[in-house]
Amino acid sequence: MSEGKIYVPDTSAILSGVFREYILDGKVSGKVVVPAYLLNYFEEQARKGSSIGYSGVRELSLLREAVETMPEVVELEYVYELPGSVRGQRDLSPDVVSRLVALEVDGVLVTCDELSATVARSMGIDVWVLPPRGEKEFFLEKFFGPDVMSIHLKEGAKPYAKRGVPGQWSFVSLREEPLTREELEDYVRQIFEMVRTNTSTSFIEYEGVGVVIAQLDLYRVVITKPPFSDGIEITVTRPVARLRLEDYNLPKKLLERLEKQAEGILIAGAPGMGKTTFAQALAEYYYRKGKVVKTIESPRDMHLPADITQYSRNYATSEEIHDVLLLSRPDYTFFDEMRDTKDFELYADLRLAGVGMVGVVHATSPIDAVQRFIGRVELGMIPSIIDTVIYVKHGRVEKVYSLETTVKIPYGLKEEDLARPVVVVRDFLSGDPEYELYVFGERTFVVPIKRHSEKISVENYKMKNALERALFKIIGDSGYEITINDADAVVTIRVPVDEFNYLAGKPRRKLERIVRRYGYDLDLKPSLG
Repeated sequence: MSEGKIYVPDTSAILSGVFREYILDGKVSGKVVVPAYLLNYFEEQARKGSSIGYSGVRELSLLREAVETMPEVVELEYVYELPGSVRGQRDLSPDVVSRLVALEVDGVLVTCDELSATVARSMGIDVWVLPPRGEKEFFLEKFFGPDVMSIHLKEGAKPYAKRGVPGQWSFVSLREEPLTREELEDYVRQIFEMVRTNTSTSFIEYEGVGVVIAQLDLYRVVITKPPFSDGIEITVTRPVARLRLEDYNLPKKLLERLEKQAEGILIAGAPGMGKTTFAQALAEYYYRKGKVVKTIESPRDMHLPADITQYSRNYATSEEIHDVLLLSRPDYTFFDEMRDTKDFELYADLRLAGVGMVGVVHATSPIDAVQRFIGRVELGMIPSIIDTVIYVKHGRVEKVYSLETTVKIPYGLKEEDLARPVVVVRDFLSGDPEYELYVFGERTFVVPIKRHSEKISVENYKMKNALERALFKIIGDSGYEITINDADAVVTIRVPVDEFNYLAGKPRRKLERIVRRYGYDLDLKPSLG
């Protein structure tokens, strides 16, 4: 480098930290000019909770410290006036300001961004493109071993890792010394540098106030900061197994259903049990069978062949995704991590439009996955939306349900005039019914068939339903409990203590009239809990 040059860094040169390291290594001599607009930009982003803002402010502070270590070689100067061509304009790109300042002072634009360098050269600006920090080890490489599923880093705490495979892992400490805030800030800066230098495989999936979700090739990164969390925390996960569907040794009957009949599939399981790994294997299986496959993910963390397009739920509305999928006409769409009502409604809408759907949901039991649709769609439509439920536990398929609608007397009732549409949930492999879902009165009941040993009187259902309607009008949904004792012909109603005195007055007579109509006495008690 020649003496006496003027260097103007842009945001990429500052955030990467490479320019600061060059100064410390004695590779820079002359004057460093930083537009004050960059500092204001980083401060504004930091106040919005952006990690880029915090990293930028910190790097500018470290840049000054680096310059002060060698005042005879390097001088730092802030330029507070905007270039004349953009003076008075608002919402300017900080990199545009850096380029124009470099043009005004006849300086060298320092950047790590090839596109920014190309634009600057077209303007006749001298450019110094800094290489990426390839000589330093990326922090994830020292934490992740071959059997590590995820790492959990929190300031003031020891770093931990999950080692093992889905469903069979242990939580182990990676070192005894707690992590410092400075270490975590440096890790955050490295993450953003990785996103900037590997644009084809790394990207920011979501950034909000104190929250960043990023994808770094195979790594999914979640960063939280105050005010969202009480300190800086980084959680990084990666798939430890990439399986083919054949590796699951599924029964031939299930494989035939997946290939020929199933078009509304739910893959359920608890967190960390291997749902997404199974969904990934199923997506690749359909792809190998010549099917057109697409995914909806939030964030995108399934690792699939390039021919499978992965859509981000974070960057499009439900209506936009709906329109794109209907126009592109995939055979199967995989909806990873369905969470809120809009996700379930989008799944149902696409399925009813004829698109084969595979949804991934959190559930602690197979029937819980079905129940998550109750209240979001009409009960009778559920078998048209879901025909197969696959429950994954400890990385293997533990249970498979099939759903169908029939008109019958619900299990547990005995009067013939109570026949109604019933959703029957069967064990797919044995064909045995395990649950029935039906509407009685104003409520939807999920009845486990194998656990019931006695038929329930329809009179009791009617009485209980009348009591629930009356209680709802009087005290709302306040956690009351109704118990029917047929032997003593007594109905016990327990209500919260703060509602008991009110109910013991005039409303009690209304409840007594209801139970006496069915030949029972009323016992009103305050709740014990």
